[in-house]
Amino acid sequence: MDRTKAPLMGLDAGSAAASTSPSSGSAVPLKPIIPPDVGRLSSGIRFQRQLHRAVASAQTYVLLTPFLLLAVVPFVIVVFTAFKTPEEIAQGAFSPPEVWRWSNFAKAWVQAHFGQYFRSSAIVVSSVVAVSTLLSVLSGYAFGRMKFPFSQFLFFVFLLGLIAPQEAYIIPLYYHLRKIGLVDTYWALILPQIGMSVCFGTFWMRGFFATVPRDLVDAARVDGCDSWNTLWRVLLPIARPAILTMVVLFFVWTWNDFLLALVLVSKEELRTLPLGLAFFQGRYARDIPLTAAGATIVALPTIVTYVLFQRQFIRGITAGAIQG
Repeated sequence: MDRTKAPLMGLDAGSAAASTSPSSGSAVPLKPIIPPDVGRLSSGIRFQRQLHRAVASAQTYVLLTPFLLLAVVPFVIVVFTAFKTPEEIAQGAFSPPEVWRWSNFAKAWVQAHFGQYFRSSAIVVSSVVAVSTLLSVLSGYAFGRMKFPFSQFLFFVFLLGLIAPQEAYIIPLYYHLRKIGLVDTYWALILPQIGMSVCFGTFWMRGFFATVPRDLVDAARVDGCDSWNTLWRVLLPIARPAILTMVVLFFVWTWNDFLLALVLVSKEELRTLPLGLAFFQGRYARDIPLTAAGATIVALPTIVTYVLFQRQFIRGITAGAIQG
């Protein structure tokens, strides 16, 4: 077969001859054979792919926009109401205020003692989030990567705490805490919240640690890492999205908790922000702008927390969905 005439592996005849005849001494660059319609076809395929992605994105936005409006519009109305006067509210609830009256927030902060309630919420939330996160990581690592007697039974006990509704054990919890003298203390708000949070955190972190490739842990053991160093140096860096997602959930749940503070605390100086807002709403039920300002103050920390950690929160949620 004449190799100088037949195309060989995408090379034209001259290139093939040059590549197979080094003795000729001429350095002819290799040129790929590109049919004239290939560029036109590739641009057409790219256009179809871009059009398909644009249509898919438009369908996603059309589907999610009503849910976005359902979530955002009520909060925007509350914020607008917080800056208005009662006369402006009567004229229309959806229109922005003519004058942004920050005095409503100052008045609500002072008259409702929100500074004191904010201090109580900060003490409870910071304690619950810190202790619950530490215990959840340790227990999730134990259940996900270690083998010990009765591990399945003990994990089922944790799941019982996750399944049982708060209303089912709030009364027995009150009598137990009163018996040991913890009612009307910060411990009455912190300890039950830690128990409920660790139940979920153990379930959450066990799911993550169980999906870590075993080769990664074995490699750490070969390098001389014990169980603690494997957790601290190898697993925790890659578990950052899952841990931050869990922290955000702990913060939101503890900050918004109302039932425990209502039943286990009667002293005003120990009230948290949601409970203080309920008493404030009872006293100023007719002053709608003042009540809206108080509701905005209570909701603002959770919104700021979510905005700050939204990227890690979404990564943690989607990673859990993919693993599930």
